[in-house]
Amino acid sequence: MTHSARLTVLGTAALAIVALGACRKTPPAIEAEPAVPSINQDSINRVRDAAAADEARRRADQARQDSIANAAALGSQQQAEMVATLGNVVYFDYDDATISAQGRAVLDSKIPILLANSSLTIRVAGHTDERGSAEYNLALAQRRAIAVKGYLSTRGVSSNRIEAVSYGEEYPVAEGSMESAWSLNRRAEFEITSPATPLARPRP
Repeated sequence: MTHSARLTVLGTAALAIVALGACRKTPPAIEAEPAVPSINQDSINRVRDAAAADEARRRADQARQDSIANAAALGSQQQAEMVATLGNVVYFDYDDATISAQGRAVLDSKIPILLANSSLTIRVAGHTDERGSAEYNLALAQRRAIAVKGYLSTRGVSSNRIEAVSYGEEYPVAEGSMESAWSLNRRAEFEITSPATPLARPRP
């Protein structure tokens, strides 16, 4: 075999070995993609139902709080109205202790509240205008307070719950020597004297 032939054979063998080695190399590993968890319709429905239940509870709690707040506001308003009714003033004609029709209407509005609150006590204060002597006006104011007390007593309010006092002309609510001022000063005023407690509403 000639020298060139031997070289050819050796070259061919070398190529075959290289090729065989290449064939034996392990192919690179293919990295698997992370598995995506499957979400079925039942899971979606459960999540939706839970969210709906939370929202329903939130709305119910809010409605309950609103109801409590409204009841408190209404209760405060009713208390204020009853206190205002008890405080409404009765007015008298000049030199007179007779309760007028308008005065009786004012007193009649107080009676249901007084009857619904048996522990409630009040003070009735009689007043006059500036005309007349101080002694005469004290006596006239006392007659006015007693007239009011008697009216309430004859309609079921115990007399021992009503204190009648006289201030005569000493505490005018309007200044001036004219009828517009005098008419406001001829009056009986009312004050709650029992401890401050929530008033019971009169029965319908």
